[in-house]
Amino acid sequence: MATISVKSEVTGSVWKVEKAVGDQVAKGETIMILESMKMEIPVDAPEAGTLKELKVAPEEPVEEEQELCLIET
Repeated sequence: MATISVKSEVTGSVWKVEKAVGDQVAKGETIMILESMKMEIPVDAPEAGTLKELKVAPEEPVEEEQELCLIET
């Protein structure tokens, strides 16, 4: 099994977390939604697997390239 790091593409804040640790995710499925400059940006799973760890919480600020979560494939 491999662990994939999912990183933020923008600076903003976590608006909503759609998945919980332990949930199965499909490739392309939305894990969380970030808010940046009043725009909602979905963070999608790059591969199918299990959400191993969430590194951010709702309303928390995030920087571009910050690690958001880990997926175990």
